[in-house]
Amino acid sequence: MSPSPHLLIAYADSPAPECRQASQDLALPRLERLLGRLAPADGDRGSETDFSPPHERALARHLGLPAGPHGTTPWAAWQQSQAPAGTQGQAWAFVSPCQWQVGMDQCVLSDPAQLRLDEAQSRALLALLAPWFEQDGITLAYDQPTRWLARGALFADLATASLDRVLQRDVRPWLADSAAARTLHRLHSEVQMLLYTHPFNDARAAQGLSPVNAFWVHGAGALPEPPAATAAPEMPTTLRDAALRGDWRAWSAAWKALDAGPVARLAAHVAQGGAARLTLCGERSAVSWHTAPRGLGRRIQSLLRPQRFASVREQL
Repeated sequence: MSPSPHLLIAYADSPAPECRQASQDLALPRLERLLGRLAPADGDRGSETDFSPPHERALARHLGLPAGPHGTTPWAAWQQSQAPAGTQGQAWAFVSPCQWQVGMDQCVLSDPAQLRLDEAQSRALLALLAPWFEQDGITLAYDQPTRWLARGALFADLATASLDRVLQRDVRPWLADSAAARTLHRLHSEVQMLLYTHPFNDARAAQGLSPVNAFWVHGAGALPEPPAATAAPEMPTTLRDAALRGDWRAWSAAWKALDAGPVARLAAHVAQGGAARLTLCGERSAVSWHTAPRGLGRRIQSLLRPQRFASVREQL
């Protein structure tokens, strides 16, 4: 039997005033009809200062991983456990090369995607930095142009903030705070000094590209036993991408496209008697609904008092 579809929507809402304005006239008729056919399942209350955003916590629960708000879901270790030659028990983390824009009173992390690193440049940068990490017992390996794998004992119990939490924000409130993190803080300083006048960045400047002057560690932890394999939910990224850019007009357009696409398909599946789950995530909390038997009272209530997205947003 195939698993029930699960649609997990990140950044369904944001406390940003611009988002509130953009959503004033946002009509999502298919979503509201779908909500009328589903029953509340569970919620996950949190805050904007949690290291792990609600959509990552919801995904972790779906996959059977530790799902707390404190940045302890071992995403890198989980990825490695999916490899043919699993590495259970070892501590891993993701390391994303990035740019910190240092100002008078803040240090903002720019989106690594804007660096336009290709694989060759990323591997060259990794080879440059790997010896510095190796001195502290951290082994780096290539994964993607803007994300490397790091293995080392210091990642075993290290709480790290999600990259989504830090993008376009001051990094200081999100830095790891533990004895193990002191090693990373020192490495941050060493890497910044190394790259400040390095030919690697000189070559990028000649191409009109921004310098790489920092890195961000996220998804750290160990996973003694991987959870049972399960299909990942459908998780569109269009709302996330627009929200992290602060482009609320694009965010509103993305919601309308989701309502006409994935939401409409899930609604049709439920209308035909299929089981399903829907999870909406904001920047603080998440709420889920699922198919469940509906009594006559609930059916009448859904007709007389239909669920509105405006009321759901207050829970996110």
